[in-house]
Order: sequence, then C-alpha cells, then structure tokens
Amino acid sequence: MPAGNAHTRLRLCLRALESSLPQTLGVELPPRRDFLKTTPRLLPFAAASWTKILFSLLFLAPCLALGQETQPLRVAIVGLEHGHVEGFLSALPQHADVQLVGIADADAALFAKYQKKFSLPETLAYKSEANMIERTHPQAVLVYTSIGEHRHAIEIAAQYGVSVMVEKPLTISLADALAIRETARHYKIHVLVNYETTWYASNKSAYDDVEQGRLGPIRRVVVHDGHEGPKEIGVPPEFLGWLTDPAQNGAGALYDFGCYGVDLMTWLMHGETPLTVTAVVTHDKPEIYPRVDDDSTIVLTYPHAQAVIMGSWDWPFARKDMEVYGATGYAITVGPDKVRLRLPHEREEQLITAPPLEGPQQNSLSYLAAVLRGQLQPKGDLTALDTNVIVMQILDAARESARTGKTVTLTRIGD
Repeated sequence: MPAGNAHTRLRLCLRALESSLPQTLGVELPPRRDFLKTTPRLLPFAAASWTKILFSLLFLAPCLALGQETQPLRVAIVGLEHGHVEGFLSALPQHADVQLVGIADADAALFAKYQKKFSLPETLAYKSEANMIERTHPQAVLVYTSIGEHRHAIEIAAQYGVSVMVEKPLTISLADALAIRETARHYKIHVLVNYETTWYASNKSAYDDVEQGRLGPIRRVVVHDGHEGPKEIGVPPEFLGWLTDPAQNGAGALYDFGCYGVDLMTWLMHGETPLTVTAVVTHDKPEIYPRVDDDSTIVLTYPHAQAVIMGSWDWPFARKDMEVYGATGYAITVGPDKVRLRLPHEREEQLITAPPLEGPQQNSLSYLAAVLRGQLQPKGDLTALDTNVIVMQILDAARESARTGKTVTLTRIGD
C-alpha cells in the first residue's frame, strides 16, 4: 500500500475516533485534539464505565497499528565481508519504507570503502553488533558476515529480541541450524534466509503449475546454479577469502550454489525430507581453489521423485535455472521471469512471461517488513526457518556423502 494511502486512512480513523470519543466516555475533548497524546489523560476523568473505556481503546488500536505501518522499518547491518551487501545498499534508496540505522563491522577500512561508494554517514558505524543494537534499537538485523559467523550474529541479536535475515545458506552445519532454531524459539524472534532466486517470478510460476496440477505429480527436478567462479568474476578480496575457506563457508560450490536447488526442491516438496542424499564434488581448478570444491552434483531421492542439483564455479556463464518435470508436463525457468512450458496434449512448448510477484513477495525487504508487522507468517516457504533447517540437513548430508563416497540416508528431523 502506498504511504500516502496509509496516511489518509490513519487520518480518517482518528477523525472517526474524535467524533465518537466524547459520547463514549462522557467527557469533552481538550482543545488540541491529538488523540495519540490526549487519550491517556482523558481516561482518569471519564464518566464512562470500564467497559466503555475498553471499547474506546479497542477502537483506537487499529489506528495505532495503522500509524505503525507507516513508519519505516528500522534495520541494521551486521558485517560487510559478504559481497551481497552491495546489492542491499544499492537498492536501499528505492525503499522509502526502510531506514538503515547502523552498520556493525570491526574493519574500519571496509566501512570506509562502502561509505565512500554509497555516501554513508559516519554515525552509522559501530565496532560491535551488541553496541549497535543497544544504541540504535533496530527492528531487524541483516547479516552479511561469512556463513560460519551466522549463528554467532543471530545469538547476539536474539538476546535483544531482534529478528534476523541472513544471506543463504542458513549456516554451515545441521548442528548449527538446530541451535539457531532453538535460539529463535527461546527468544521468540524470526530468523529468515535470503536467496536471490526466491524473488524470481519464474520459480513461483513453476511452483504454481505444480500446485494447480497442470504438470501432474513431480517426477524429476533439475536445478543449475553458479557462475565462472568467484575469483574469475572478481568478487572483493574480503568476500573471496571466506568463500574459499571450508571453516567459514561450509564447503565450496557445494554450499555456495548447491543451497539454491536444495531450497527450491524442499519448497516444491512441501518440506518433505528426502530418503537419500548422494553428492559428488570435483576440484577442476585446484590452482585457484585448493581448499574447497569448485563443482558439485547432489542427487536427492523421494518415494516418487528425484532431484539433481548442480552448483558450480565452473559454468561458462552465470546461470540460475530450474527444470520441473511432472508426469504429464514440464516447466523450465529461464532467468527471473521467463518459463518454457509444455502441458498435456500440447505438441510444442511455449515460452511465457511469468506473472510478476506481488506485495511482500516481490523482494526480501518487503517480505521482512510484512513478517515483522504480522502480515505474513513465514512457514514452509523459501525464506522460512523450518524450510532452511531441512536445507541444512540435506547440505550437511551432501558434504558427508562427498567426503565418504557413500549415499546418506535421512530421516525426518523432529520438532
């Protein structure tokens, strides 16, 4: 909803309250009819019963909530070593509903780099996450640390009751994922995971084709994600350093790009745990990536379906696409908004433009705002914590399978 419309609705709501309050409470209003300030001072003088007072407060509540909706979402950044932070800072001017209140990173040179590029005020800079939260009171923190630091950042934010959105994947192990889930439940915060492909209309279109039965039951899904390699495409040195460190990234391409397909398949399968996970990784460029894999293939089996997920730093070009084959049709995504679709009884496939995503599903910040305002319940979707705990179970098993050369059998994680 545009901010102007929200403000108009708020004024109308308060005017309605203004006209009804004297009759409800049996008192005259003060000359300055500012309800958000004067209502508490009216109550001690009200001749009305407690029932009427309660009624008035209930009437006022929607106005207060509506006013809250018009306030910008206060967010803070934790860490600047993840290159995706540049995308956030680039997009921020287009989000008048989001206010950046702080950036926590101990590396002053790294802050200076982004300060110069995006004209950031010096007052945003903090050396520690805890100090930043105490001073700025964000509603959520956006974590752009290495993947290995996600759990630590989440645990600090949780102690202040602050929700968190991290970059994909959730963390580096199933053990960490379960600890994060426990932290989120204990402190009653949201933990969300941001994947670029979540905001692809093409993926949502393919998902809807499955849900509507247009393709028949899923039989096979093939997902390709990756690019020519992080060094080859010129990622910043602070980004490359931890991407190629298995202790901070979990693996190489297996985690960096395998996570996309695992997330998509878990979503398509409504959170069903696969029966088995088999993974193969290769080191095609050991001179560049001596410590981590640069190419991976993960095979997931389900009772009546299979997924083949290929995450790589060895593609000739960057790609993020998915092929969904049902019993009677298929949908193949082409970039963010195109789908090659063939349905039953059609002689040829057709290339369609996917319907645009709407409302909070359009981008990560709109989604985050909707969750924090209680307008959206993150459960079972691509960003939700429950989905991403399963994603980590699969990635953890894939890493073990690649290490041992054996297929790993999975069972459902308990609640």
